[in-house]
Amino acid sequence: MSNPHHSPGRLLKAVENFLDRDGVGQVFAQARSGRRDFIRKAFASASLAGATLATRAQSGNGDPNILELPAHSRGLGQPVALEGYGKPSKYEANVQRRISPGLTPTTQASVSFAPLQSLFGIVTPSGLHFERHHQGWWDIDPGKHRLMLNGSDEKMLKRAMVFTLDELMRLPAVSRFHFIECGANTGMEWGNVAVPTCQYTHGMLSCSEFTGVPLRTLLDLAGVDYKRARYVLAEGADGSSMTRTVPMELVESGEVLVAYGQNGEMLRPENGYPLRLVVPGVQGVSWVKYLRRIEVGDRPYGAKDEAIHYIDLMPDGRHRQYSSTQECKSVITSPSGGQVLLDKGFYSISGLAWSGRGKIGRVDVSTDGGRNWRGARLETPVLSKCLTRFSLDWVWDGKPALLQSRAIDETGYVQPRKQQLIAVRGTRSIYHNNAVQTWLVQEDGEVKNVQLA
Repeated sequence: MSNPHHSPGRLLKAVENFLDRDGVGQVFAQARSGRRDFIRKAFASASLAGATLATRAQSGNGDPNILELPAHSRGLGQPVALEGYGKPSKYEANVQRRISPGLTPTTQASVSFAPLQSLFGIVTPSGLHFERHHQGWWDIDPGKHRLMLNGSDEKMLKRAMVFTLDELMRLPAVSRFHFIECGANTGMEWGNVAVPTCQYTHGMLSCSEFTGVPLRTLLDLAGVDYKRARYVLAEGADGSSMTRTVPMELVESGEVLVAYGQNGEMLRPENGYPLRLVVPGVQGVSWVKYLRRIEVGDRPYGAKDEAIHYIDLMPDGRHRQYSSTQECKSVITSPSGGQVLLDKGFYSISGLAWSGRGKIGRVDVSTDGGRNWRGARLETPVLSKCLTRFSLDWVWDGKPALLQSRAIDETGYVQPRKQQLIAVRGTRSIYHNNAVQTWLVQEDGEVKNVQLA
């Protein structure tokens, strides 16, 4: 006997009541029959599957009215894991980081992209966090690792200090959610290279809860002179000796962390274990991994990774340097490139927005290539310098559609169209492409990456 609370009509009414806000009621009114047909087909498919299962899984006595339960409903399951590390279901094996073949000459100096299109909420599981290495990753013995603080001269810092990991973990800790984005994220789109999926267009992006000690706490212990010392140099312990300048005003705000924890556990080796710098809102290369030294100085250091690399060639021939802030940006993750809509009807458009200058204030979504925009829902929490999940209700009529999202942060900065960005930056950039992304939904439901002005 069917359950009236699960009937298609009652479910449709409940869904409609829940979604009837922000102009959604009008959308439903315009496409009511299409939506109902879509959901009814879903119920019809479920009923057919149930009938087939009942027919094929009869009990041994031949009574067609008695359904044999599946194995997982009849017997003992796997034992409690007494040791080891938990793993996802085998049915989720396709959700993984992926590299781009030929992107770099060696795999030690390469990138793996996070599967944004397969994730929910705002937190990236540690095992799916994007990776960027300049000379491979290391699993460093935490008992032997040290962090040194020093000044470029004795007037900058009263005392040089060296900390063990145990000593750092005895200090008061803070935990905060922040996004980290490689400056080269979406870089391939500068050259009209329409890579196929969201994972490859925007997958050098992740978001985690980081735990550690504010760098300011350590500098205070060492007696820094904040009037003289206006920059810090962060140095990593890996073979590339990654070094980056960070303005002191970011440190003084208390946001910059010397982190040892990520998503409730210790950092993983590929994410900088046992220590990394966390610089919210700033491109990922400044989040120095395997952190071993902090030096304070009175001017930018012009290190190799900021004087030769991570710079943008401007239209007038000059180089744009120290362009650390990750500007306001967004991307629709579902539907997105490589996915397929199976039928006309209701869909929830979902995506991510972020800004290196603070909180996301608003996200607009267009289904016609930017001619018309509707305000999306911002899912909580909405945090500063953190990913924000947005969603919008949409009824697809089976015709071609151009999906876009446009984020506005709390400072009023509006995410630009590609041609607006090119007008200022030219076409020879690699880094800091925060232009509006477009996905084309074809009549057959296939979603592709296209580029519009």
